Amino acid sequence: MDCIDLFAGAGGFSTGASLAGCNVVFAANHWPDAVEWHSRNHPEAQHLCQDLHQADWSLVPKHDLMMASPCCQGHSKARGKAAGNPQHDASRSTAWAVVSAAEYHRPDLVLVENVPEFLQWTLYRPWELAMNALGYQVAPHIVDAADLGAPQNRVRLFLVITRSSNPLMLTLVQQKEITARTFIDFDAGNWSEIDKPGRAAATLQRVSAGRKLHGDRFLMPYYKSGSGLTGRSLDRPIGTITTLDRWAVVDGDRMRMLSRYECRSAMSFPDTYQLPDNHRLAVHLMGNAVCPVPVSHIINEIRRVA
Repeated sequence: MDCIDLFAGAGGFSTGASLAGCNVVFAANHWPDAVEWHSRNHPEAQHLCQDLHQADWSLVPKHDLMMASPCCQGHSKARGKAAGNPQHDASRSTAWAVVSAAEYHRPDLVLVENVPEFLQWTLYRPWELAMNALGYQVAPHIVDAADLGAPQNRVRLFLVITRSSNPLMLTLVQQKEITARTFIDFDAGNWSEIDKPGRAAATLQRVSAGRKLHGDRFLMPYYKSGSGLTGRSLDRPIGTITTLDRWAVVDGDRMRMLSRYECRSAMSFPDTYQLPDNHRLAVHLMGNAVCPVPVSHIINEIRRVA
């Protein structure tokens, strides 16, 4: 099965498709860094760095499966103070590139990933009707990556879009849970003393609360919420990996932020997947990606029932 990856980012969709035995023939993104690192990891694919509103779809190879992760910031609960501004209106509009590409190529299968709030978008119904007009049925699936083989609680929407008479609803078999303990390396990373001068009082409070519940070793968010004042056990999946450093590892009287390699593992990328040396860029790429292993399970299930 030949596939293309639109809004490809670091390549989570492409890697998941490859794990499922697909051939990634084309990938596109507007962000040069993402295109560079996608091309390093998927050199067999053609690559395009462009705003996909302006894409010439005649230059895209024929394919059986179109995968797309249009910008989610305009829909996400985490969009923050910029909500409702023109920047987010523009990000939401990227979903129309999927319709445009599908109109030109008419692949048998389209798989779209986004946040669940995509379904509440004011223009979601017109968007779905546009896909219907092209002969597609749209089946929404809300999936936690931790249920499909990733060591991370990451709830996302997958739209399974098929050229069929009825929507294709999948029965996704829950996989054995993978815990954060499987990828945290206590012999690596840049550790610092917890009680060092200048450490924020809120951080010390989180550490204290985490110790009471989890002992000397646990995870905690270094900022914002999510397991906020309780910490998070290593014997469960980690919480959502974001585009900025978020998760800290606590080990006795020392702590550090998650390494870029641990972020890669938390996202279920293989250990061989190349990352930039720049930590901030690597974390951004990973936090913006799709979890590959869940994608592979979804594609394999589509194959089984289609």
